[in-house]
Amino acid sequence: MTALNSHKSDTLFDRAKSVIPGGVNSPVRAYKSVGRNPLFITKASGSKIWDADGNAFIDYVGSWGPMILGHAHHRVIEAIRKAALDGTSYGAPTEYEVRMAELICKIFPSIDMVRMVNSGTEATMSAVRLARAFTGREKIIKFEGCYHGHGDAFLIKAGSGAMTFSVPDSPGVPAGVAEGTLTATFNDLASVQALLDKHRNSVAAVIVEPVVGNMGCIPPETGFLQGLQSACTKAGTLLIFDEVMTGFRVALGGAQELYGIKPDLTTLGKIIGGGLPVGAYGGRRDIMEMVAPQGPMYQAGTLSGNPLAMVAGLETLSAIMDDPKFYSRLEAKAARLTSGLQKVIDALWLPLKQNRVGSMFTLFFAKQPVRDYATAAASDREKFGIFFREMLERGIALAPSQFEAGFVSIAHSDEDIDKTIEAARQSLAMIYR
Repeated sequence: MTALNSHKSDTLFDRAKSVIPGGVNSPVRAYKSVGRNPLFITKASGSKIWDADGNAFIDYVGSWGPMILGHAHHRVIEAIRKAALDGTSYGAPTEYEVRMAELICKIFPSIDMVRMVNSGTEATMSAVRLARAFTGREKIIKFEGCYHGHGDAFLIKAGSGAMTFSVPDSPGVPAGVAEGTLTATFNDLASVQALLDKHRNSVAAVIVEPVVGNMGCIPPETGFLQGLQSACTKAGTLLIFDEVMTGFRVALGGAQELYGIKPDLTTLGKIIGGGLPVGAYGGRRDIMEMVAPQGPMYQAGTLSGNPLAMVAGLETLSAIMDDPKFYSRLEAKAARLTSGLQKVIDALWLPLKQNRVGSMFTLFFAKQPVRDYATAAASDREKFGIFFREMLERGIALAPSQFEAGFVSIAHSDEDIDKTIEAARQSLAMIYR
């Protein structure tokens, strides 16, 4: 096998490091955890991406989730092109954002009103602020290993002392902010109830990725989300579903449709922008009416509801909804991939585990089933790094971290998937020979 030529990417990375912290504009792009320099991408189409050296890869990153139709879908590109001819930003309301809001409210029964923002981080920050304003309480509960953007309140880690104190997970996060964030264990209702009991009448919201994607794909166990909703209702605490990743991904109506839950607030992003920067938060009318200018909770954004992002998202959702079998076809593609990988794992007697919900998946280098942060963290990161590099050499682009979900798009062909399975067989056989 010929070694991957990455001379141009390496040169670009050297240039970038002198003018961009770490040479990248988001930490995971640095590839540090997988032991190599990042690839610089020049174009993408369908299921594939190409780097600066002309190497082609079957892509399972999908820009971290939004490319559910595949890259550069002709309908989305044409919609963006036509909208751009009329201008790229007005700083004023447009019909596009009204149509997007109407569509979201129609698809998500839990959402009566929605506010557009520019990123998932903005959406979660705003939703938490709104929850605090609505309840008059200050504390929030998040789950260890769940990522809700880089807002100060979310950059909190939890060790063995999770029930008694919180510690800032990044320099620059004030201790006072950390004290307002309590951390529970995903798939463990008792850990949530203990915090609600200890901080009675003080917890404004519980925020959760209903299907975790940021410590790898981890599904909720039976009854967990229902129990979470019940505990929140009893405590007078709002339940926030962070569906930035899962919204329109695991089902048209997101994880809340899949699991039959109506959260009080929901955050969205990724797919509703068709690959352009976007975010949104919405929920019950009585809560959302507190948002300025209708109510006193202030939140604003110059580029919120950007017309290009709105048309890209509208066309993406339109393409999905035009195909009544879209999600069943997507499910079949993802099932083909993970069932093929499982056959490889079983044939080679490997200590590996897989999780999948819809078109989100993760192959864990773990001996035990992965259900929370502790079991995810027990994965063999060194072996994953070798696997990542071997797959890249064979033309397969995975997320450069053991703790990120992969994404299957409707553009992935059976040939793509079968090639991926064979590449995995060769890579794993080399690692465990």
